[in-house]
Amino acid sequence: MNPELAIDLFKSTVLFALYITAPFLGTMLVVGLTASLFQSVTSMQENTLTFAPKVVALAVVAVMLAPWLLRSLTEFAISVFMRIPSLAH
Repeated sequence: MNPELAIDLFKSTVLFALYITAPFLGTMLVVGLTASLFQSVTSMQENTLTFAPKVVALAVVAVMLAPWLLRSLTEFAISVFMRIPSLAH
């Protein structure tokens, strides 16, 4: 296996993982900050006030992005499988 090819494959995999997880991480960031702001304004320190909205938001984002996720993951897997013959050199 060529070292440049291995580095390129690793780089594309890491960037693709960031590309796929970014919507989820962004949503969790916004929901977490909003819940924390709400808790600090109301002086309520209940754990479910941060956990429950995050779970609901994650489920909503996952359902909304499911077609895009499946298409992106399929295209990435096909591109990796197409590169397998070049890895043998």
